[in-house]
Amino acid sequence: MSRVSGPPPHGVYAPAITFFDGQENIDFDSIAKHVQRLLNAEITGLVVHGSNGEATHLSDKERVEIISYIRSTANLFERQTPIIAGCSSNSVRQTLELISQAQLAGADYALVLPPSYWAAAMTKPIIKSFYRDVVAESKLPIVIYNFPNVASGMDIDSDLIVELARELPNISGVKLTCGNLGKLQRVTAALTTDNFSAFAGKADFMLPGLVCGSAGLIAALANVVPRVHVELLRAYSAGDLERAAAIQKSLF
Repeated sequence: MSRVSGPPPHGVYAPAITFFDGQENIDFDSIAKHVQRLLNAEITGLVVHGSNGEATHLSDKERVEIISYIRSTANLFERQTPIIAGCSSNSVRQTLELISQAQLAGADYALVLPPSYWAAAMTKPIIKSFYRDVVAESKLPIVIYNFPNVASGMDIDSDLIVELARELPNISGVKLTCGNLGKLQRVTAALTTDNFSAFAGKADFMLPGLVCGSAGLIAALANVVPRVHVELLRAYSAGDLERAAAIQKSLF
């Protein structure tokens, strides 16, 4: 099972990049240097095999090796670093296989898209059934991944996110890359932060997301300027909204 309890901690998460050499082999040295740079910037945690991680181009063996390597690298730091692993597939069975592999490799949470191959058939009851079946056997807490651009345009609404979280305690969060602040506001108003973390999924609405009650951010730009995102969160948490707003302007 996961080494952590509760939802993903509040903070800044970078969806780590997967590096390759000229022969398209995994460049583990570059991955280690990048992870160390991110953690030296004091980000909260890492997402492995998110959209920036190119998981769709990796074999299962490579996916496991990367998670394990990043966990080993993170363990060199004297603090607990939560790792959220992308474990998306169009079937419950394969999703569970990916989750089991990620758990054994050192992940703490699983980031799961809704199945989208037959997007037109994915009604709310079917999406709910998919997550229910995954949660029933998952070895890791689930973070719902709502990103219409990579899911054939599917956009999970706030009512369904709230229903899933209330019915299934092992659903511990959501990443909202849809950019819908109204949705983020509705989710955070309905669910307590003790049991559920709702993350903004893009840097350009990090501060508005925090104002709406988000648990922080999971965004690609944190790979480039991690310290800027950390400073924005610190300014907001300290009540310095003017400084936070000034930092946010630099992220547009």
